[in-house]
Amino acid sequence: MEFYQQFVTEGFDENGVLNRFDIHCPENFNFAYDVVDEIARQEPGRRAMVWCNEHGEEQVFTFADMKEQSDRAANLFLSYGIKKGDKVLLILKRHYQFWFAILALHKIGAVAIPATNLLMPKDIVYRVKSASISAVVVTGEDDVADRILEAQEQHNELFKKFIVRGEKPGFISFDKELPKASDHLERIPNKATDDMLLYFTSGTTGYPKMVVHEYSYPLAHMMTAKHWHNINPDGLHLTVSETGWAKAAWGKIYGQWLMRGGIFVYDFNKFIPEDLLKMVEKYRITTFCAPPTIFRFFIKEGMANYDVSSLEYVTVAGEALNLEVYKKFLDATGLKLMEGFGQTETTLCLANLVNSKNKPGSMGKPTPLYNVDLVDAMCNPVKDGEVGEIVLRPRSDGTKVGIFKGYFRDPVLTENVWRGGMYHTGDTAYRDEDGYFWYVGRTDDIIKSSGYRIGPFEIESVLMEHPAVLECAITGVPDEVRGQVVKATIVLTSKYQPSEELKKEIQDYVKHATAPYKYPRVIEFVKELPKTISGKIRRVEIRQQDSEE
Repeated sequence: MEFYQQFVTEGFDENGVLNRFDIHCPENFNFAYDVVDEIARQEPGRRAMVWCNEHGEEQVFTFADMKEQSDRAANLFLSYGIKKGDKVLLILKRHYQFWFAILALHKIGAVAIPATNLLMPKDIVYRVKSASISAVVVTGEDDVADRILEAQEQHNELFKKFIVRGEKPGFISFDKELPKASDHLERIPNKATDDMLLYFTSGTTGYPKMVVHEYSYPLAHMMTAKHWHNINPDGLHLTVSETGWAKAAWGKIYGQWLMRGGIFVYDFNKFIPEDLLKMVEKYRITTFCAPPTIFRFFIKEGMANYDVSSLEYVTVAGEALNLEVYKKFLDATGLKLMEGFGQTETTLCLANLVNSKNKPGSMGKPTPLYNVDLVDAMCNPVKDGEVGEIVLRPRSDGTKVGIFKGYFRDPVLTENVWRGGMYHTGDTAYRDEDGYFWYVGRTDDIIKSSGYRIGPFEIESVLMEHPAVLECAITGVPDEVRGQVVKATIVLTSKYQPSEELKKEIQDYVKHATAPYKYPRVIEFVKELPKTISGKIRRVEIRQQDSEE
């Protein structure tokens, strides 16, 4: 029996497509102990990760290595007073120490909060205050440690600071202290319903929401890894995402290791298509997942000069897939890009699963882990061909494994998205006569650019602090390379006049005030913004005007 089968019962249709997926989660399930450590016991030499970076460094880790290093990290954290329930921020890019740290936090029972290295002090302060963070583990690169110190000055909260791949006064050197810690760790008990993971996810009406997942969450990603990524246990899987994003949970740890598969990590600072194609060629990557932006760059780069014949299966998610990109990648590799859909709050809800017949551009059909429907504003199901909001209804057996536990410290928002006895995703789509779902857009104006989810409110808040800005609205506009880019429509104060120099000044201002990927690549100065009778800005009207132009 395969290792993962102790946790799931599956069924298939006549074409070999999954149509039943029932999860059996032990009461005290802990991914770090029950999966990673157990594989280390059964197959200590099995390859868990191949890691390399753009400087030529390379490391290969077995499951036995992962067990040992996570045990040491757990003891290190315990020695500094980190305990069950503590919230720990991880800003570690794609450094292999991320895996040591997150497994250690799982073993302790602390709540891991992965975050991107692009956060600015203002973003960090918000996270520390909102989640009551008691410790941070950060990279020594990209001035992240300086931003942590600046955030600590702005919000004089005492939290322990660990640093990886570097040293700095006031920080504990994770790399130096780890080898000194004991590699013996007695299991620390937990419940499958305990809080395990917290992600900040962008919204349009406020600051990022805090999505909490419990210890059962990793088991739902067996669906992701086995039936969408099509993981080869003896191959190498590459999901491009940085560890600060929820997509890393989908493709860089849980499902892949439940399948006993190896993950490949390329630790780079700037995405260069040529370099990533070389990694696929050199390390013989077998399965690959990325947002459409990556494939657009691959095609633009030209793939004829690279040997990607090791690729067995390729998946895509994060934004709408252009049909031309699909066709050109298929012509170049003979591989279909198999789309899927899910959220930070969920796992794989819709997908073109293994052995299914896909329709290019469609997100696929509902996966058997969820009851997926489309409803109108009154929560009534819509007919085929009509646009509705994607919702998840509870299964008949009451299973909610894979769906988030709730928004941390926000029961009102949690109840709002669970209204009508169903979880409202905020994404809209239509279903064709064959049951395939086709993405339409967000109900709340979220912008999806190069795989990033960007909420207008955060950027608008920063823009309003600039002396030239009287009013502003943030929307997304189509972009051939990135899918969408951020556009700022701005009403200037009386002392300022529109100019290219002012546009550049405003762009730089946003880059330095919040995560740089959020800055408006397009700026339009206007006399007034379209508004409702109650004075609310009508972003939809701005998008319509852009579409007409």
